[in-house]
Formats: sequence, structure tokens, C-alpha cells
Amino acid sequence: MYEPIRAKSVHSTTAGTPSDFPHRSREEELDIQLASHLAALLAVTDELRALVPGTDLDTAADRLAGQVARLRGGAAPVRVAATATRPAPRPAALHRRAHTLAARALVVAASRADTAVAILTAERMDAHSAALEPRALASR
Repeated sequence: MYEPIRAKSVHSTTAGTPSDFPHRSREEELDIQLASHLAALLAVTDELRALVPGTDLDTAADRLAGQVARLRGGAAPVRVAATATRPAPRPAALHRRAHTLAARALVVAASRADTAVAILTAERMDAHSAALEPRALASR
């Protein structure tokens, strides 16, 4: 039924034993994860900016880029100029995707106690929720 393990474990089980591969701290992993979520949110925000230009989205994109750069040690995020070349651009779908990404970033920001990012992502969630309201969609 059970076959004993014959090979040496790849995981270090002895305290103080140096390992052969680099480890990151929990904080470093959370920084990487949060920067990734924010970069994805920035990409969707840039797509929305191409479809529905506005100062709110411009400001949000700049704030998101600043937070990504901070989390990546000053490295600015890559930003591609988005164009509305799709056959039928749907801002509602982009707002839903942005809301989901902001929610994921909010969870990670809360986990690492990053108040600035938590506030920013909560604001973005509110903005995308408001954009999805029926009367907001009807005006487009």
C-alpha cells in the first residue's frame, strides 16, 4: 500500500541547513504578486483610456504606474499605447475585467498592509462599478 521514500527530500527539513536555491521572503512574494496585479490593471486602464478618454482614467493610470514602479524598486512599468482596433470594442467587458483585477490587488494589498494601494484599488473598484451601472452604460 505505501512505498517508503527512497530518495533524499528536495525540501530542507533541518533548521540551519543552507539550501541550493534562492528563497524569497513572504513580503517579496507579495510585492511581486501585487505589482503584477497592478500592472494588469494598468493595461486594462490603458485600453479603456483608448476607448473612453477622460481625465479620471488618465489620473488613475498615472497613479497605478507610480505604485507599480514603487513595488518594482523604481522600474517603470511597460506601457503600450492601446488603440481601439478590435471589431467591436466593449467598454463594459473591460470595466468588469478591471473591477476583478482591482479586487485581486486589494486582497494582496490588505495582506501586506499597503494602505496606499488598498485605497487606490478600492477607488478603482468603485469607479468601475459606477461605470457598469445601467444609466452609465446607456450614456455611451
